[in-house]
Amino acid sequence: MQNFLIGLAIGVVLAIVLVVSMSVKRHKEILVATKENERLKRMLTDRMDLEGDGIMKLKDQNEELKKQNENLRISLSTYSQKPGRKEVARLHVYQLAVDRLTINSPGFGAAWQAALKESEDEFQKTYIGVQPFIKRLIPIKTDASVLPNLIDTDEKN
Repeated sequence: MQNFLIGLAIGVVLAIVLVVSMSVKRHKEILVATKENERLKRMLTDRMDLEGDGIMKLKDQNEELKKQNENLRISLSTYSQKPGRKEVARLHVYQLAVDRLTINSPGFGAAWQAALKESEDEFQKTYIGVQPFIKRLIPIKTDASVLPNLIDTDEKN
């Protein structure tokens, strides 16, 4: 029986040593896993903060671009409605019509040059003397709204 007790004591001591070494090993693994978990949490938090900042910057930039777009749209509509824009567009239409008539009508060129010279002389006179004063007081009304209809009918023919 003494041998049995010695064998049992050796077995119990070996079991205790084995349990202690396994628990120490398991404790080290838990510490490593906890440190890795904390590291991953920090990385995730940092990444989420960076992405959140990036998204906020993109949203702010998007809002700023929307405001600029609206301002540009308003400016463009205001600019297109300023006095003189319609007149310049009408002059371009007239120039195209004159070019077409000059090319298509053989006798039109000379008559056009004479009419143009007379108009330029009359226009120059509007800067000198009583005529400009009278034109400022009494505005001249033209049938400019009729002219686009005439141009449209000429183009259709």
